[in-house]
Amino acid sequence: MKHQLQTICSIFFIMVSATCFSQRTVSNFNNDWRFILDVDRAEFSQESMDDSAWQQLDVPHDWSFEKGVRKGGDQGQGGGYHDGGIGWYRKYFQVSKESLSKVTYINFDGVYMNSEVWVNGNRLGKRPYGYISFRYDISKYLKAGKNTIAVRVDNSLEPSARWYHPCGIYAAVSLIEVNPTHIELNSIFITTPSIAEDKASVNAKLNVVNTSDNLETKITILASDGTVLTSAKSGVEASKSEINLEVETPKLWSPESPNLYKAVTQILDGEEILDEKTTVFGFKTVEWKTETGFWLNGENVKLKGVCEHWEGGPVGGAWTKPMLRWKLELLKGMGINAIRPSHNPAPPMFYDICDEIGLLVMDEIFDGWHKKAPQDYGKQAFDEWWQADVKEWITRDRNHPSIFVWSLGNETHSDVAPELVALGKSLDPTRLFTSGAGNPEDMDIQGVNGGSETKSFIDRQNENELEKPFISTEAPHTWQTRGYYRTHTWWRDNELPGTYELPNLTEKEIFFYEGLNPKDWKNRKQRFNSSYDNATVRVSARKYWEVMRDTPWHSGHFRWTGFDYYGEAGLVHGGLPFNLFMGGAIDVAGFEKDLYYFYQSQWTEDPMIHMLPHWTHPRMEKGTEIPVWVYSNTDEVELFLNGKSLGKDKPGTIWNEMQCEWLVPYEEGTIEAVGYIDGKEVNRTSFSTAKQPITLKNTITKLEAEDDFRASYILTSEGFDKEDNLFPYAENRVYYSIVGDVEKVSMENGNPIDPTSRTKADYRSMFFGKTRLFLEEAQNAEKASVVVGSILGDKALYISNEITIDVQNVALIGTDESADFKVLYTTNGDNPETHGKLYNAPFKVKDGTTVKAIVKQNGKTLFSMEETFGKNEGLFWGDEHSADMWIGRGVNISAEDGILIGTAKPSREAHRFKGSGFVDFKGGEGSITWYQENDGEPGDYSIRFRYMHNNEGKLHPMKLFVNDEYVRTIEFPATGGWEKEWKFVPTIIVLQSGANNIKLETTGESGPFIDELFID
Repeated sequence: MKHQLQTICSIFFIMVSATCFSQRTVSNFNNDWRFILDVDRAEFSQESMDDSAWQQLDVPHDWSFEKGVRKGGDQGQGGGYHDGGIGWYRKYFQVSKESLSKVTYINFDGVYMNSEVWVNGNRLGKRPYGYISFRYDISKYLKAGKNTIAVRVDNSLEPSARWYHPCGIYAAVSLIEVNPTHIELNSIFITTPSIAEDKASVNAKLNVVNTSDNLETKITILASDGTVLTSAKSGVEASKSEINLEVETPKLWSPESPNLYKAVTQILDGEEILDEKTTVFGFKTVEWKTETGFWLNGENVKLKGVCEHWEGGPVGGAWTKPMLRWKLELLKGMGINAIRPSHNPAPPMFYDICDEIGLLVMDEIFDGWHKKAPQDYGKQAFDEWWQADVKEWITRDRNHPSIFVWSLGNETHSDVAPELVALGKSLDPTRLFTSGAGNPEDMDIQGVNGGSETKSFIDRQNENELEKPFISTEAPHTWQTRGYYRTHTWWRDNELPGTYELPNLTEKEIFFYEGLNPKDWKNRKQRFNSSYDNATVRVSARKYWEVMRDTPWHSGHFRWTGFDYYGEAGLVHGGLPFNLFMGGAIDVAGFEKDLYYFYQSQWTEDPMIHMLPHWTHPRMEKGTEIPVWVYSNTDEVELFLNGKSLGKDKPGTIWNEMQCEWLVPYEEGTIEAVGYIDGKEVNRTSFSTAKQPITLKNTITKLEAEDDFRASYILTSEGFDKEDNLFPYAENRVYYSIVGDVEKVSMENGNPIDPTSRTKADYRSMFFGKTRLFLEEAQNAEKASVVVGSILGDKALYISNEITIDVQNVALIGTDESADFKVLYTTNGDNPETHGKLYNAPFKVKDGTTVKAIVKQNGKTLFSMEETFGKNEGLFWGDEHSADMWIGRGVNISAEDGILIGTAKPSREAHRFKGSGFVDFKGGEGSITWYQENDGEPGDYSIRFRYMHNNEGKLHPMKLFVNDEYVRTIEFPATGGWEKEWKFVPTIIVLQSGANNIKLETTGESGPFIDELFID
């Protein structure tokens, strides 16, 4: 009791000290900004101007995501056809007279990119890099009363990244107010020089701004429950202070047990506390061994990681902390223990959450050290700014226990690498440095991206003695579209040499549906990707887990990726209408794919079971044998079809035995899998054949408010039949009317080809049965609800031509309101407002019918709905020959989708072109630049340009550049026509690992029509 009383008193003293005497205040600066886009005037930086017509919003804010996808979008295929532009933000804030004697910093956690800041009309500076935190001392510009801040964000040069990037103030902003004498921001560095079971040492270093004689530094160490463990004091000499402490029986930090401690640092002038800062840290030991890989806390650990763009998921780049925690906890639930923020640092709250939930972080600073995207940081600012950005990055992040290694770049090479490593080690000598396939000779750890997933690479390393520890920084690369299945293997670039075997699951393909009719594809990539783990570049997820698990020197991998993300839509998926990348284990709506459960079966211990595919195949011939897979970590699984046992299978350790598997002749009914441990049932899962959807199942997930961020809500809508089964092909529109104190963030369904605005529309279609609405509470929220409606049925009218209209009220905040809705509808094209029939029961329609409906409540129209039904609507349903035209074809990239300069313009004024058009130089001069990703090693590639012209005797020579280096001049002889006589000019080029740019440029004779670039 006495010990407990002392602990309470100690905690009380710390709290009183912080509350009554601490002179540091950190204020939320996220709310009540004004914003304008694509109007750029110098007067916007002034202290006073009329900005009353500007949009009012809170940050985080991403104007590019808010604006949406646009054909010809500034960011190109890499950015998912989103735009850039120039945006301005302004905000007014009050400053007390007392605060003028303090030092005030404004801190930005992330602004993309080229931000400039003014306070009361005074320019503070510019920060080019969009993925770094920064701050300014604004003290001398403040005045008592009303003050003005203005921020200009310049994304006029695009594409500035190889993937989708946010635009604007996409992360938190804060005001930090301190005494003139205070701890230098980012200067605290907590290390743990020695860790033993009974005792650990702690070393704390810091810098003091505006120091004076007789100042002291005090460090107090707290356990996670607030218990005071130890404290010590030291003097301040030449603005620096250092203290050593000891903590008894330290609890180690690990992904399984993320034990955290706090170091409270105080600057004292006698009894007065001049400044105080709390730093979270942890105790862990890290070793890297060439022969055996990664060691954490004395245990040999495989890194089971994912790469993750900041923009992966349903909000673009404008993550709040509740939404980010939801994202990271979803990934953690898959069984990962590590994450690589690719290819840039994340805002600080990312690392806070990783510390708390237990995720090891490979913290990465840059994509390239020179230009990779046409207008990226490497081109615009790297040479001038890399040192400042590396310093900010490491000093900001180095106290996080989750960070276990620093990564300096990705698929890049430069003589600057040794300087980067040297600067990094001067800022943090406690961790090692690596890169994603960048200057491995200069790194402590060899990181290899896609090339590490080949059989030839693994065999080569097994035969030769490694010189340093190794990690797969980006592998494996596989793709899945949630809800879509194919039994035949699909290779992104056709089957490459040196790959692992990945045979077809059945002799003939048995599934024949697509998002697009293959006749309308621009190239062979424009199909969905199978969820059987058989769509890839070189290896399946199962095989690479086996390789990593069983190879001692293999430290682990970071699969590409955790979540799907917007952008890189041309790389795997061939460009528009595809606008996102489907490499994740979770889609952009946050729905788990089958792949998620594969990893869960291998990487988690709680009994789990997951079956694929679903059991609704209305167009499949009865008796067709379907591979039924079950992912489970139980001892064995038994499969039942309509109550009859089809036998048991055990999950194996060899890659193609990791799933339990049966070939099941199709018949309608219920298929069920039961998992057993020690002969006893521990779990089961089942699918029943579904009929057309007649109702929406709406569920709410609330994400609690956290720090300075308000609560969020995820409203999931699914199409269910009359027997309460999910209809896995439901693709009807779900409409929303938002009432009260919540704001729409986005609507997302995971569909990579859905053109509907995620932020501006009032509906989103279900994609393979599901869709979601993401919402955030408004300030001081008291009451909110969402009215959800849908015109439901089988889009193709194949199962049934019966249509149902479902409208529901979903309460979010406060009590549920009356759900007394009146629905009027028409089936003949008439306006239901004037000619609508009252809906009171399902009705039938004919092929090609458009159903229109309005939803009224208390005489007010909440929203209008529309849905067209017919055999040509929705998914394309074909046969085994539908995609035959694409068999054996290489990669072809449309010229009109490239970066066009000068007189080069898209055109359709000819015949027999591929894709959506071709490029016409209009008799002038210009260039076309294509982007091509090479995940493997550098090498020779055969390419062809498809072209046409009829200028007899003219060769229209064009210069060929690869990665901005001149290769040769290509000549284009006349083809015999200007209308439909297309021919090819072949050549050979060298593609480097990673991003490559291929450019054709006219040389004074204009150019022919250019249709496509083929990479064979």
